Amino acid sequence: MKRIYQLIFLLLIGLPTIAQIRQQPATASLKVNGLDLDYFSPKEYVIGGTTLTGTKYLDKETIIILSKLTKGERVTLPGEVTASAIKNLWAQGLFDDVQLNVSKLVGDTVFFDIEVVERPRLTSFDITGISKSQKTDLNEKLADKAGKTIVNDNLYNTTSAIVRKYLLDKGYFFTKIDYVSKPDPNGENNVILQVNINKGKRVKVHEINFEGNKDFRSSKLRKYLKKTKQQAFYKIFGSGKFSKEKYEEDKLKLVAKMQEKGYRDAAVLKDSIYQYSDKAIGIKLKVHEGPKYYFGNVTWVGNAKYDTQTLKKIFGIEKGEIFSEEKLEAKLRGSANGDDVSSLYLNDGYLTFNIDPIQTKIQNDTVDIEMRIYEGPQYTNNKISIVGNTITNDRVVLREVRTKPGEKFSKADLIRTVREIGQLGNFDESKTNPIPKPNTADGTVDIEYHVEEKPSDQIELSGGFGGGRVIGTLGLTFNNFSLRNIFNGNAYKPLPKGDGQKLSLRGQTNGKYYQSYSFSFSEPWFGGKKPVSFGVSAFTSLQSNGLALSDANAYKIRLNGVSFSLGRKLKWPDNWFSLVHSINLNQYILNNYQGYLFKTGTSYNLNLTQEIARDSRNHNIFPTGGSYIKFTIQATPPYSLLNNVNYAIASDKQRYRFTEYHKWKFESQWFQTVTGKLVLKAQAQFGFLGSYNKAVGQSAFERFKLGGDGMQGFDFLQGSELIAMRGYSNNSVVPVGANINNAQTSGSPIFTKYVLELRYPVINSQQATAFVTAFAEGGNTWNKFSDYNPFNVRRSLGIGAKIFLPIFGLLGIDYGYGFDKIPGIPDANKGQFHFSIAQQLGGFN
Repeated sequence: MKRIYQLIFLLLIGLPTIAQIRQQPATASLKVNGLDLDYFSPKEYVIGGTTLTGTKYLDKETIIILSKLTKGERVTLPGEVTASAIKNLWAQGLFDDVQLNVSKLVGDTVFFDIEVVERPRLTSFDITGISKSQKTDLNEKLADKAGKTIVNDNLYNTTSAIVRKYLLDKGYFFTKIDYVSKPDPNGENNVILQVNINKGKRVKVHEINFEGNKDFRSSKLRKYLKKTKQQAFYKIFGSGKFSKEKYEEDKLKLVAKMQEKGYRDAAVLKDSIYQYSDKAIGIKLKVHEGPKYYFGNVTWVGNAKYDTQTLKKIFGIEKGEIFSEEKLEAKLRGSANGDDVSSLYLNDGYLTFNIDPIQTKIQNDTVDIEMRIYEGPQYTNNKISIVGNTITNDRVVLREVRTKPGEKFSKADLIRTVREIGQLGNFDESKTNPIPKPNTADGTVDIEYHVEEKPSDQIELSGGFGGGRVIGTLGLTFNNFSLRNIFNGNAYKPLPKGDGQKLSLRGQTNGKYYQSYSFSFSEPWFGGKKPVSFGVSAFTSLQSNGLALSDANAYKIRLNGVSFSLGRKLKWPDNWFSLVHSINLNQYILNNYQGYLFKTGTSYNLNLTQEIARDSRNHNIFPTGGSYIKFTIQATPPYSLLNNVNYAIASDKQRYRFTEYHKWKFESQWFQTVTGKLVLKAQAQFGFLGSYNKAVGQSAFERFKLGGDGMQGFDFLQGSELIAMRGYSNNSVVPVGANINNAQTSGSPIFTKYVLELRYPVINSQQATAFVTAFAEGGNTWNKFSDYNPFNVRRSLGIGAKIFLPIFGLLGIDYGYGFDKIPGIPDANKGQFHFSIAQQLGGFN
C-alpha cells in the first residue's frame, strides 16, 4: 500500500516535469526514444549536447542558452531541470508548441533535442471599424509593430493599449477590440492581423461631482476644469468630447487654482470615472482643501546691488495677502511685463542671478519667507552670432540685434531682439531661440540666436467681379529681395534673395475697361549702416467705358503717380517710435468722368507726408499684447494763397489744376489677453480732410470711403482712401443728407471708426496662423466739421475668421449685421458677407 502512495506522489510531481516530453502512457519506467528512465530511481547525468529543431527565424544557439540545458552541466533525470527548460522557453512567448526529447543516453551522458513550433509573425495590420483618417493615424502609431513582429499576447496587449489611448483622446471611452489572424499569402508563417474596432459612441461628461470641498463650491471647482466640461442645455460649445489626456491636465490645474487662492495643501485625493450611459460618463473627485494661508514676514538675504526697500517695492506682496505660489513666482521671475525681481538684475548684466524663496516658518495660517539671493558677477556681451539663416544674410539679422558687444547683458534687450527678428518676416517666430553662453573666466557672455527660415514671398492670384465685369489680379511680393545681386545670375532662385529688401509688383485688369499696374521697392537700411528706410513706388491706372473719346457717351479716367519715402527708428520718447517722411506726385486725367467736382481736365497732387508711429505689438500677425498708434499729416502747397487767381470766378481748369488740401489721420490699436488664448483688440480711427481757401473748397480727391471689406477693386489708387466697416456694403456709409451717388463715388472729408474685437487662435504654426473673431463696429462720415459728432455712428455686430498663409498673406471672411439704415441705399445694411485678401498686413488687420 505504501508503494502505491509513493507512485501516486511521484506521478503528481513528475507529470508537470514530463508534460511536454514525448512519452508512453505513464508507468514506473518510461522509454524515451528507445531508452529507459526509471522514475523511482532518479540518476545524475552530464549533458552531452542539445539540439534544436523546428526553428526558421530564431537563432538556435540563443534558444538553447535560454533553455539552460548547457553542455557539460549535470542534471538529474527525471527531475526539475526539464520542467524548468520548458517553462523558460514558454515564457519567451515565441512558440506555439515546445517539446523536449531525450535523444540518447551514453553511459552517464544525456543528449537532448528541443522541438518547437514558432509562432507566426506579423507583416501588417488590417484595421476596420474606424474612419480613413483615423486608420491612417493608427497605422503610423503601429508602424514599428508591423514587419516580422511575433504575434503573441504582448502584441495584442500593446496594440490594444495604443488603439484605446488614441480613441480615448478622440472621446471614445468604451472601445472594444477583437483580433483575427489571417495567413499572409506572400510569406510562410506570416499573418495579417485584422483589428476589428467597435468605437462605441463618443462620450461627453454628463456630471462632475466633488467630495471633501467646504470653502470651494462645486460649481467653482468645475470652472477650474477648463477642458473637461459638464453637460448643460445652455452650453452649445462648452461641453465637448471627453479627453483623458486633457482631464489629467485639468486635475493639475484644479489643484494649482486652489493653491493660488491660498490653499497650499490642496490636493486631489482620489478620482473615478464611471459610465453614466452609452454615450456619457460621470466623474467623481475627492479633494482636500486644507487651511487657507497668508503671506507673513518676508526677509531678504544676500542682496548687495539693490537695497531691501527697492526689492520690496518691486516684489509688491504685502504681509497678510493670500498666499499663492503662482503669484510668488510671478513676482520673483515670471512676470509677463518684465517687472519682477529677476528682471531687475538680469537687465543690469547679472546673468547668473538666482533667488530662492525659502518658507522658514509656518505658524497657524501664516507663511514666513526668506529670499535667499545669489547676485553673481555682472556680465558683458561678447560675441553675437546667428545660426540657422540659410537664405537671409547675417548682416540683415545682426542689424536688428539689440544685444551689442561691449554692452552689459540685458534680458529686455534679448527679448526685444527676438521680436525684431520676428518682425523681419523671414523666420518662424516660435523657433527663434537665443542661447546665452557665459564665460565665467572673464565675465563675458556669447549669445547665439538660433533661427529657422520660413517662406516669406507672397502671391496674389484672383478673379473677382466688379463694375459688372470680371477682374483678374496678379500680385507678387518678394519680402527678402537683394538688389545688389540683380546682375548676379547665380543668385536667381528664382530671384536674388537675402538682403531683407521688399519688391512688389501688382497688376489688375479686365481688358480695355479697367487696368491698374503698380510697383514698389523698399530698403529698410538705406546705406547699410543706420536704420533709415528708403522706399520708391509708382503706379498707373485706367478706367473707361471702352468707347472712343470722340463718342459723346465716352468717359475715362487715368491716374499716374510716383512717391519716395525716408523713415527712421527713434530713440525718443522711447525706442518703439518711428518717423517716416514721404513726397508724392499724382496726376489725374479725367475725360467726361462723373463723380468728382469736375468732369474733364487734368489735376496734379504734389504732397508731403509726415507719419509718426509707435508699434509695441508682440507679434505681427496675431498680437496678444502691446499697441500700435500712428498719426499722419499730409499736405500740399497752398497754391491758392500764393497766386493771384480769383477762385470765386475761376474755371474748373484753374480751380483744380493743382489739388490743395491738408489731411490729418489718427489710427490706433490696443491688444490685451483676456484669458487663456482669448485676445481683445480695441481700435479707433479718425480722418479729416481740410482746405486752405473757402473759395476753392474741398479737394476733389483724397477723401474717405467708409463701409464694406476695404478692398480696392475699381477704387484702387483712384485718389480715395477706403476704410473697411463690416456689416455695410462697400462705400455705403455716407453723410446724412448727402447726394448718394456723389458721396459713394468721391467719398467724404471726415470719418470716424471704432472696433472692439475678440480673437481666438485655432491654428498657430509656421505653415499657417488662423483665428476666429467676434466684433462690434461703429463708424460714420461727415461733410462738415460743424456736423461732426464722434458718438453718432452707424453700428454693426458680426463674426469672422482669418488665416495667414506665408505665400498668400492674410485671407479673411466676415459676416456683419448693420443695425442702422442708410437713407437712399436700402440694401446697405442688414446681413453682409465680406471677403478680404491682404498681401500687406500693415498696421491694421
